[in-house]
Amino acid sequence: MASIDIDALQAQLPAGKTLAGLDLGDKTIGIAVSDRGLSFAHPRQVILRKKFSVDAASLISVLTAENSGAIVIGLPVNMDGSEGPRAQASRAFVRNFAKISQLPFLFWDERLSTVAAERTLIEMDFSRKKRAGKIDSAAAAFILQGVLDRLQVLRAGPSPR
Repeated sequence: MASIDIDALQAQLPAGKTLAGLDLGDKTIGIAVSDRGLSFAHPRQVILRKKFSVDAASLISVLTAENSGAIVIGLPVNMDGSEGPRAQASRAFVRNFAKISQLPFLFWDERLSTVAAERTLIEMDFSRKKRAGKIDSAAAAFILQGVLDRLQVLRAGPSPR
């Protein structure tokens, strides 16, 4: 399925399904999954990248086990809003994955998500070595939580004036 926007996500996500968040790195794919109430993002084990077919099979396995109904993927936009090679790689991943999965994708601006995730892990007193193994899933959780927070606002409707 092609990518969708946040309004379409709200309409297309079946009740009882979770929402998965991905942070695509060169060496790993960070994964986070929401609860069924779509309130909280929970980091999961990273997938160590090999080649696309192996990565996709691992990802489908995780998404199936987590009962995910849609995927949020961090889009690494430059600070000036332009898209560089990493954003193009993320879009290419989605184009290829869409050929083997019917799950809808939502791109979400991930500027500074890794920085925020690293700061959180530092505040939690994780060693540098432990942070290295958790940073991508923490960034995925940060990206996913942004979407979950936005969905909460959309569900609440316009605020009275």
